[in-house]
Amino acid sequence: MNVIGKVTVLPQLPPGLARLSELAYNLYWSWTPQAQALYQDLDPQNWERFHHNPVRTLLDVPQARLEQVAADPAYLARYAQVMADFDAYMGKTDTWASRNAPDMKPVAYFSMEYAYHESLPIYSGGLGVLAGDHCKSASDLGLPFTAVGMLFHQGYFTQLFDKDGWQNETYDELDLTTLPITPATTPDGQEARVSVRIGNRDIHTRLWNLNVGRIRVILLDANVPENSEEDRKLTARLYGGNQELRLQQYVLLGVAGIRALRALNIPGDVYHMNEGHAALLSLERIREQVESGLDFRTALETVASSTLFTTHTPVAAGNDAFGYDLVDRYLGKWPGRLATTRDDLYALARHEQVWDNHLVPTFSMTVFALNMSRAANGVSELHGEVSRKMWNFLYEGAEPEEVPIGHVTNGAHNLTFTSQAMRDLLSTVLPADWTERLEDEQMWTAVEQLTDEQLRGVQLTMKREMIAFVRSRMREQMLRNGASAADVAATDTLLSETALTIGFARRFATYKRATLLFRDRARLSRIVNNPDRPVQFVFAGKAHPADNPGKAFIQEIYKVSQEPEFRGKIVILENYDMNVARHLVQGVDIWLNNPRRPLEASGTSGMKASFNGSPNFSVLDGWWREGYDGTNGWPIGEEREYADLNVQDDADAFSLYHTLEHDIVPRYYGTGTGDDSWAHTVRRAIETCSPRFSMQRQVIDYVQKYYLPLAARGAAVAASGGAQAREIAGWKTWVRQQWPYTSLSAQATLPATTQPGQTVPVTAQVNAAGINLDQLRVEAVLDRSGHITRVPLTSQGDGTFRADVPLKDSGLYSVGVRMVPEIDGLSNDLEAGLIKWA
Repeated sequence: MNVIGKVTVLPQLPPGLARLSELAYNLYWSWTPQAQALYQDLDPQNWERFHHNPVRTLLDVPQARLEQVAADPAYLARYAQVMADFDAYMGKTDTWASRNAPDMKPVAYFSMEYAYHESLPIYSGGLGVLAGDHCKSASDLGLPFTAVGMLFHQGYFTQLFDKDGWQNETYDELDLTTLPITPATTPDGQEARVSVRIGNRDIHTRLWNLNVGRIRVILLDANVPENSEEDRKLTARLYGGNQELRLQQYVLLGVAGIRALRALNIPGDVYHMNEGHAALLSLERIREQVESGLDFRTALETVASSTLFTTHTPVAAGNDAFGYDLVDRYLGKWPGRLATTRDDLYALARHEQVWDNHLVPTFSMTVFALNMSRAANGVSELHGEVSRKMWNFLYEGAEPEEVPIGHVTNGAHNLTFTSQAMRDLLSTVLPADWTERLEDEQMWTAVEQLTDEQLRGVQLTMKREMIAFVRSRMREQMLRNGASAADVAATDTLLSETALTIGFARRFATYKRATLLFRDRARLSRIVNNPDRPVQFVFAGKAHPADNPGKAFIQEIYKVSQEPEFRGKIVILENYDMNVARHLVQGVDIWLNNPRRPLEASGTSGMKASFNGSPNFSVLDGWWREGYDGTNGWPIGEEREYADLNVQDDADAFSLYHTLEHDIVPRYYGTGTGDDSWAHTVRRAIETCSPRFSMQRQVIDYVQKYYLPLAARGAAVAASGGAQAREIAGWKTWVRQQWPYTSLSAQATLPATTQPGQTVPVTAQVNAAGINLDQLRVEAVLDRSGHITRVPLTSQGDGTFRADVPLKDSGLYSVGVRMVPEIDGLSNDLEAGLIKWA
């Protein structure tokens, strides 16, 4: 038929079930299994068919079925309990935020992707899951928080394997009328629209509202009739297309995102950019300030003072950079809008890189985000270290450890990924309000009270559910690819519930080394086929559509899984999404992760497995470097880097096999008791990882380390018409202008040897070139085996600075002297980006 439009006709719910529709439009149900069960029980077949979407399921339930359950006392009792819990959650005023941050200012959080649930496929992997979980915990904690993202109407992609195991992609158009979203409306009740000029076209954007517990998410949608067919594709696919499309998407997310908040009258005092995709929101915020009367530099300081940037990747390909010719095409009008020059604006994003064997200046989204914020962080302790080294060049003359990039180690939303069976078991030993105290490490010691039999029973139940899921998925795949009747029938015997089961699921980027396990096939075969102690593996993951090496890894695993010695014992599932992830993290015995250290920024899948009592077996990279304590899982390899990648792969593969054979398998199948038992490792995994790597702990860290200080600093800098911002901007301009004319010389009287606790005199002479001496910090810098100590020198008033510098410990010291400009109100010592060494 020729479709001219669509309309959603909601079912006529019986009075006793009237609020099922209301609940369907709040993703509270996505982390509440009892709520999901209400919809699943209405129509189990459609619940699966529609990817566990309660809105879509309700639309297809016959009226007779609704009347039937409305007369079922058991169903009505469950419904009443779910709604009572929902109302208690939504109406709760005694939240963590009300008790610990009662004056917290509103946060606006921007991310390219969000993973809330498989029925809303606007995510690709870990970054989206992290953003979705961040929103859920912001709701749990009662934060004043709004998220902004994109509504991709073809989502990411559906992954299908052909009969040879090669990944193919399909894109299905989402029917927005059946998603748990509603059109956003302006304060006067009109459907909200905003527009943004990209290049020489005005792009019109419809705004959608998504409720995630107590918070709102605003999604941008360019697929509207006012736009051309080409422009409607701006919100078609996540991470699809070429650089030109991506830059336009980043303009849309940043600029239209800010305009969406304004159109909906949603306040924001702190702006959190989740990865560099969102960096261009600063353009629109600066434009607003310039339009209100501020000059560009003052506006920049005002905006940056309240902005946080989180970087997620130490891999160069994950940090977008664009050629100036492309930037001119889509940002060429912005210097004029911001009352600045092209050179000054582009300098804030300049990153010289080798392209086609030539060194060229590029517009780096990460560099721009760092310059547009006054706080930045990596997503694990090690990632913070790697990031400081990676972006050290922006702070010429600084030591890597001084680069102002901190860290907040990622977490995961416990309730989204912990099975209901495990939650029920935990509720027998944890306090009644445990779900509101997930970050409380002391509370989790009660897990020690769980018996071996209790844990074994719950984990066996979940393993059986996972195996049934794997068999069903593999059967569908076989039938689609025209497999023989024998091969289809063989799916009924895939995996064994009594065998040690190891899971590996993630994005198939090559640095994650999904095929490391197969480096020694003969040894792997002996491990897998041990008649008394068998081991089996379940893999899942998507490669980016343009990543053929990643696809080759998938195909290699698939082909290994079809070899006679591994058939039924190694399985790779297609179409990795949140549904597959939940089944695996809840059902496997061990979670495997073997990235090439130090390229795993954080990783979160292993956290979710530990919540369910599945210990991690992982390289000491990302979060596991902080999480592993010797009792709660196992390491792969050593905590070091390698010059030769093949040597690293060989060493890590050997460690993997050795630990599996000599530590993990004997413990799993052994009869040890107490600390030597498998159950002890399971308990330790739950007890140590659940609080430390809960998303609640992560969001609390953001509140305390960044949101509260940034709100205070942003208010101070913007006060009195931006007086402090104007002072800082003017001072930076003056200092940068004079800096080339300054000079510094120094002398230190250093004996050949001395004793710990002695001091050495250090003197410096400064030519300040007109800069106030009170605005120069002159300091001695001591480097002892890579550890930096800074000792300020005292001004003598005539350009001379001196101090007796203590040598507290034994060792070889390198001593240097430098000066750094500073005034009150800067966010960090190196904000001006100027250092001069003697």
